[in-house]
Amino acid sequence: MKSLVYHGNGCTVYDSNGQIVYRIDNYNIKRSKEVHLMDCNGKVLFSIRNRKVPVFGHWDGYKWSYDGVTSKEIPWFQVKKIHNVLRGDNVNYYNVILGCNSEASCYNIIILATKSIKIVDQHGGLVAEVKQKQASSGVLFGDDVLTLVVEPHVDQSLVMALVTVCGLIHHRI
Repeated sequence: MKSLVYHGNGCTVYDSNGQIVYRIDNYNIKRSKEVHLMDCNGKVLFSIRNRKVPVFGHWDGYKWSYDGVTSKEIPWFQVKKIHNVLRGDNVNYYNVILGCNSEASCYNIIILATKSIKIVDQHGGLVAEVKQKQASSGVLFGDDVLTLVVEPHVDQSLVMALVTVCGLIHHRI
């Protein structure tokens, strides 16, 4: 969860070979209302914005499209908390709607009390999971060093954008 930008408030994602895959930065301050998910070359893939309304806020994700000359943002997803006052567990649930025109949930994000995150599809199948990184000897790294496992044939940049939303929800970015 460390930024490549000096005094920045973002994080860097590495693959299993130690190569930079994604960068997240807001170039501003922690708890910003907008962050950018970029590839290893600094090309913006998603912009993520907090849409805070008095009682129920949500996060909007915009995918960037490039045609060689210009770039534009396309509404791509929305993340909303599922409010259920009857549930007594220490787990937070969020709905992910793709396309932003539909009310059908495509994914659910489950943030567990153990600080792990699961992203599941509409049938409950695991799509991705984030956990605290653990050495082969069993020793846990710091709580800002995480491991992400994504199922095959899943858009990794979308999953990373959803994980970024989780970081923003918990004020880690």
